[in-house]
Amino acid sequence: MEDITVHQLKEKIDNKEDFFLLDVREHHEADVFNIGAKLIPLGSLPFALDELADLKEKEIVVHCRSGARSANAKAFLMQNGFTKVSNLLGGMLAWQENFETSQ
Repeated sequence: MEDITVHQLKEKIDNKEDFFLLDVREHHEADVFNIGAKLIPLGSLPFALDELADLKEKEIVVHCRSGARSANAKAFLMQNGFTKVSNLLGGMLAWQENFETSQ
């Protein structure tokens, strides 16, 4: 799937679209600022595949701080059979630049 911008993600959230939002930052990063995603740090992702198995056909949006770790997470998930994964371009830095308050 194509990667998405923060504006596209905000629209999905506002429209209450059915997708899974995955945060691959570390706990201390998510504690400071988050938008309600399921937190599974990138290093823990290989151990969480069973937990995510029922999402293989569901749309998943992955985000991190800047978009680099989530790009790696997207690639990893796709290599493991997840078919509809997109990366949030610019991550939470771009989100905070565009939208000042968290959800």
